[in-house]
Amino acid sequence: MTKTVLHQVAEKRKRLPAPERRLEVVAAVLELARQSSPEGITTQAIADRVGVTHGALFKHFPDKEAMWAAVFDWVQEQLGAVIDNAFAVSGDPLTVLEHVFLEHVGFIAHHPGVPRILFHELQRPTDSAFHDRVRRMVGGYRQRLCKLLAEAKRTKQLSPTLDEEAAAVLFIGTVQGLVVQSTLFRGEAGMLAAAKRLFPLLLYGFRGIQS
Repeated sequence: MTKTVLHQVAEKRKRLPAPERRLEVVAAVLELARQSSPEGITTQAIADRVGVTHGALFKHFPDKEAMWAAVFDWVQEQLGAVIDNAFAVSGDPLTVLEHVFLEHVGFIAHHPGVPRILFHELQRPTDSAFHDRVRRMVGGYRQRLCKLLAEAKRTKQLSPTLDEEAAAVLFIGTVQGLVVQSTLFRGEAGMLAAAKRLFPLLLYGFRGIQS
């Protein structure tokens, strides 16, 4: 590649609109989180991944905390949209529940850096604005699951004695278990297939002993 072409590429990157550049930074953070611990991600590593100078990175974000805020905004918006759409699917409660489970796992399989970042924040010894956001996001998700499970009980798809709070925790915990499995063995590609095998077992546990 000639210097002229390199210069043209550099100029093209400089002209990239600010919102697109910020999305590039978010994508870089998520990819780096897939490969290493979130706490070890440096701003220099982010700049290198995006392909800009360290100084140019801070033209779009005042500090590293602002970059993390942008990442959380993206996760909350994108994962929230996936979950919202999954809950909105037509069908009986258990059909919806399966759809939510598979869509959630599918999102993580495509963005494996997301759970690493969320878990990292939840493991911090002191509360932070990000920690509170994750806690509220998970708490809201759990409440929606509880309502769906309660509806399944009402329509007699599940036992009236089912503890929906415990079932919701198990549901989320199963997704987290798949995340751990994929992290250990770099098996994101097989997460959805594994989820399809696991859901019937999860549902069997929810059904329990029918009266």
